Amino acid sequence: MASPLPTVLHPADPAPELLTVPQVMDRLQLGRSAVYDLLRTGQLASITLGRARRIPTHALTDFIRTRLEQDAA
Repeated sequence: MASPLPTVLHPADPAPELLTVPQVMDRLQLGRSAVYDLLRTGQLASITLGRARRIPTHALTDFIRTRLEQDAA
């Protein structure tokens, strides 16, 4: 009797498209207030879903790239 085929599991996306504020805090090693200041001043782009703030991964990458370019100048 043939054994059933194994179920194929798709690996989870290592970098989700939308990050939570705590995830951004971890990645930037900043506190909650500092991250919300970046969001409030428009330095870091975000979207609001209901009451939840989400930061697209490309916005975080763009923010870091911009800061590196400013520091290099």
